[in-house]
Amino acid sequence: MTNESLNKINDFRDERNWRQFHNEKDLALSISLEANELLEIYQWKSAEEGNQNREAIADELADVLIYSYMMASNLGFDIDEIIEQKLEKNATKYPIDKAKNSKKKYNDL
Repeated sequence: MTNESLNKINDFRDERNWRQFHNEKDLALSISLEANELLEIYQWKSAEEGNQNREAIADELADVLIYSYMMASNLGFDIDEIIEQKLEKNATKYPIDKAKNSKKKYNDL
């Protein structure tokens, strides 16, 4: 994530005085709601059919990311750092020798 992107997001919010509405609970709810709007694009369609609506996918994915960035900012998280930490945890849960070419959850490997 670039600071430039986060600054643009926060500037957009602050110019409208919306920070007051963007507490962590409401941002978490918004992330979930926008993720469900992303899912709706694929409802009753094959992946290929859903993928044809690229503009709608980009819009909904951007909404999920924007709310996620705002939540991370509110909590003082460094996006790159928390992603790195999560990848390290996932590497432990999904070692290459057990997880490669498998879609099993870590507790079923």
